[in-house]
Amino acid sequence: MNRKIVTFLVCALLLVALPLFAQQFGQGWVRIMALALLYVLLALGLNIVVGYAGLLDLGFVAFYAVGAYMYALLASPHLFENFPWIAAAFPDGLHTPIWVIIPLAAMLAGLAGVLLGTPVLKLRGDYLAIVTLGFGEIIRVFLNNLEHPVNITNGPRGLDRIDSMHFMGLDFGKKLVIGDYTLPSVTLYYYLFLVLVVASVIICHRLENSRIGRAWMAIREDEIAAKAMGINTRNMKLLAFGMGATFGGVSGSMFAAFQGFVSPESFSLMESVMIVAMVVLGGMGHLPGVILGAVMLSALPEVLRYVAGPLQEMTGGRLDASILRQLLIALAMIIIMLLRPRGLWPSAEHGKAAPTSVTPAA
Repeated sequence: MNRKIVTFLVCALLLVALPLFAQQFGQGWVRIMALALLYVLLALGLNIVVGYAGLLDLGFVAFYAVGAYMYALLASPHLFENFPWIAAAFPDGLHTPIWVIIPLAAMLAGLAGVLLGTPVLKLRGDYLAIVTLGFGEIIRVFLNNLEHPVNITNGPRGLDRIDSMHFMGLDFGKKLVIGDYTLPSVTLYYYLFLVLVVASVIICHRLENSRIGRAWMAIREDEIAAKAMGINTRNMKLLAFGMGATFGGVSGSMFAAFQGFVSPESFSLMESVMIVAMVVLGGMGHLPGVILGAVMLSALPEVLRYVAGPLQEMTGGRLDASILRQLLIALAMIIIMLLRPRGLWPSAEHGKAAPTSVTPAA
């Protein structure tokens, strides 16, 4: 136990000190780490659906978009410019505090998750993946076209001028000066995302070891057997979709505040595929593995920018840097999956084969 506590404290100190060290080399590195934490939050949510309950969801980015657009509409002047009655009702603007934004984003995305899960309860495997993929694309198409006849999402132009997060007088969009030391805005967001990730890990760990988590795993291993044992598979599946979606909604609201701009292009199918790849690459159903996979796949493309550029110069510009970067990512994923087919950090086996009886030799 003492060893675990020491390990935990060392990791906590490293995570707190990491942006302070990285910002000496430019805020771009801290921004990469902050975005990696957002993807960790997304991967933890999808892990509930895919890793625990065994439901292949390729439309998880839809909940990410729901949270992002909810915050963007509440924290930008778009609604006040297009709906005079809202401007009259809130002359000073909404300026919704963070302790309202997080539960609201979680509830709205959770409701969307239940609405998605209700019609697909009897689908499994590839059929479920296709339907959820379609759901994600439907949400993106709606966001792209909900500007006529009433301009709600501003179409493909997206929403800008989004307010930064505020917490008890602290504006995350402005640098914080403590004596002679200055914390940039991106570092403040890093710490905010870190707090949310730690809280999410605790929630997921408690869920995994609860009766609900064990019910999800029973459904994942054998749904018919789980139903025969008295588990209400219908409610458990809906709960998995709803719980997983809440993480996506919270992450989306943080993304909108961090970027200050959202558009439908930020929530493409490729984003869903990447989030699924994070869970599978790290190790489905295993929290440390999911975190590792999310950090690797979210940070690797950004880090490879510094590799692809020099390689492009060495070839006289004949290789496109972005294509080369994607090629290196794909190559790394193929090698890892060949060497570690169950993921980089897989969970222990949930069951063991029944022992075979050995007939003694005559």
